[in-house]
Amino acid sequence: MTDLMIDVAGLSKSFTLHQQGGVRLPVLDRVDLRVGAGECVVLRGPSGAGKSSLLRCLYGNYLADTGSVRVRGPDGWVDVAAAGPRAILQLRRGTLGYVSQFLRAIPRVPAEQVVAQPAIDAGTPPDTACARARELLARLNIPERLWHLPPATFSGGEQQRVNVARSFARDYPILLLDEPTASLDPENKRVVVELTEAARQRGAAIVGIFHDAEVREAVASRVLDLPARAEAA
Repeated sequence: MTDLMIDVAGLSKSFTLHQQGGVRLPVLDRVDLRVGAGECVVLRGPSGAGKSSLLRCLYGNYLADTGSVRVRGPDGWVDVAAAGPRAILQLRRGTLGYVSQFLRAIPRVPAEQVVAQPAIDAGTPPDTACARARELLARLNIPERLWHLPPATFSGGEQQRVNVARSFARDYPILLLDEPTASLDPENKRVVVELTEAARQRGAAIVGIFHDAEVREAVASRVLDLPARAEAA
């Protein structure tokens, strides 16, 4: 594959439920995934199939039991399954953008600054980063009167739109999207589709979860089906 950006091989992940007698709950079983620049691979499967767990393994939030999770960083390939915390943080600053289902906003930091910060951290001049943040907030229909307020005071849908804006405020080479349209109305879903397509066109490698079938069809260049979760052991 030309310009391969993500190479997952034999990834397995399980959880041990210590409060239930050490029951082991398998989630992912020998998953393979390869994603090139300019692709949007959508994960599909029943609830509990491990879609979000796969994204968290890619982002380094979950440690894989077995297998490799290689992503292409600025200095070459990094196996997220084996990398140390410093390497993971470096990837997140420059390579991996991640829209989770929930915004983890810093208290008292205004929405405009929350959105602009990743670009500022990457060296974009603050004025330029803030202008881009305002553009995205307006495009995602966040009223201007809210831009200078902390997102913790916003509704769930507004917080999700701030979360989306933050991840699209800079041009990450890899984007991980965990149900970015889950709490959005049709107009804002359309905006997310447009932002996702624009990122793909500029060459981002995207892995996403979209439960809305219409959105999924609009953004996916291909689909990876994950089977139902295996029985606990």
